[in-house]
Amino acid sequence: MPASDFTLTSPDIPDGTRIPDTFAGQDGALAPRMSVEGVPEGSVELALVCHDPDAPLPHGFTHWTLYGLPPIEGEIAVALGRSGPQDDSGVGYVGAFPPPGHGVHRYYFWVYALSRPVEGEPTRAEFLARYADAVIGQARTVGTFSR
Repeated sequence: MPASDFTLTSPDIPDGTRIPDTFAGQDGALAPRMSVEGVPEGSVELALVCHDPDAPLPHGFTHWTLYGLPPIEGEIAVALGRSGPQDDSGVGYVGAFPPPGHGVHRYYFWVYALSRPVEGEPTRAEFLARYADAVIGQARTVGTFSR
């Protein structure tokens, strides 16, 4: 299946738009709904990652890692996944919260279709290093935010 057939969308954050305040902030932000279409044949699991490459840190800032998601089309069933770590030492989703005056940040929401399940709850870097060979499809959508 062509990679272009695998898509990630969000009814809460249309691609390329500003993230609504409901899904932003250091505390109490809601996790946005995400949907996938065109899940590649042979997928045994989906993984979801949200990353801000514009954060003033050497490797950006990871806002969300979610593993163990069923490889089915439609809205991603977040409750069925295992939350992994994000870069503020917590687990689960942490909203967009760039430094004041730092300009517009891009928040990449990635979904990965995998040929084997993810063990445990790796960090984003650990996941990418350990499972690169298991990625059979990936898709993304991007939101922006500034303060």
